[in-house]
This record gives sequence, C-alpha cells and structure tokens, in this order.
Amino acid sequence: MRQVVNAILYVLKTGCQWRQMPRELPAWNAVYYYFHRWLRDGTWERLNHALRSRLRRKGGRHKHPTAGCLDSQSVKCTTVPGPRGYDAGKKVNGRKRHLLVDTLGLLLAVVVTAARVQDRDGARLLLRHLPGGCKKLRKVWVDGG
Repeated sequence: MRQVVNAILYVLKTGCQWRQMPRELPAWNAVYYYFHRWLRDGTWERLNHALRSRLRRKGGRHKHPTAGCLDSQSVKCTTVPGPRGYDAGKKVNGRKRHLLVDTLGLLLAVVVTAARVQDRDGARLLLRHLPGGCKKLRKVWVDGG
C-alpha cells in the first residue's frame, strides 16, 4: 500500500498522466483504482482531518479550529472537462477554487467552481458543505470580494 500512496503522490506532484508513471511504481491501473476508490469513500478527507487534528494538538491547540480564513483564486485551465467560465475581474477563462483554512494555514474545505462564480456565492457553497471537523468554527475572515 505504501507504494500505491507513493505513486499517487508522484502523479499529483508531477502532473504526469497515469499511464506515464515510472515502471518502478505499481501498475498505473491499480494506482488509479485505489485513488478513485479512496476519493469516493472519503478516505482522503478523513486523512486530511486526522493530520490537521494531529498538527493542531502538537501546536498546543484544540483539534477543532474556532477561526478560519476564506479566499478564492481564479486559475486558467485547458479544455479538460469540468466547470469553466470567464472571470471578468481577473480576465481569466477557467476555474475558481474557494479555500477555507484555519489560523495555522491548514486546509479545512475546498470547492472548485467555474471562474464566473462570484466570491460570495462560492463562499456560501463552501460553508454549506463544511466537514464535521469545522463544528467549532465561530469566526471566518474574508477579503473585500
């Protein structure tokens, strides 16, 4: 399993195609299977929550944050299928990622939308789908958008 995780991290870090993974790693179709299986069953979210909780406790904080910071970023994308749009303010044709992090900068939630979605609408969408690890969240800082 360690080699499968290493292979997934390799693909995510390098951006290579699944079929172009080095031969030293497990077969691409097995790695692809586990990646999507763990995506569907919530393993990646549980892993992120466990690591975030451990880091917060190590820093002398409660495992559930009470404050966070929300922002968005428009990024260009190619013709890959998925949500796309034009952000007139940034003059970007692509997608927008809305991120919520705690005061240590650790990821709490992320939502990807078309770039045309306003920041306030993306924030509403993100806040509606907060994970259980955010149950003590009381204050969220946002920028002017």
